[in-house]
Amino acid sequence: MNSQELAKYIEATDGISKPWLLIQLRLKKLQERRHQLSADDYAQQVADIHTDLMKLGDWWVGREGDVF
Repeated sequence: MNSQELAKYIEATDGISKPWLLIQLRLKKLQERRHQLSADDYAQQVADIHTDLMKLGDWWVGREGDVF
């Protein structure tokens, strides 16, 4: 699945309000641009996405059936 297909899926399933899906979209877009980035830029962007993911905390607790 490419980033456009993932974005369409997120829109179709009302996933815009689900931050974990938006993180996946950011990772997919980064993966598609990897060949255009230096190793340092790529690593920095992965670190930025990881930081944002960790800020989500335990968002899934109590929602396991809905998200996994």
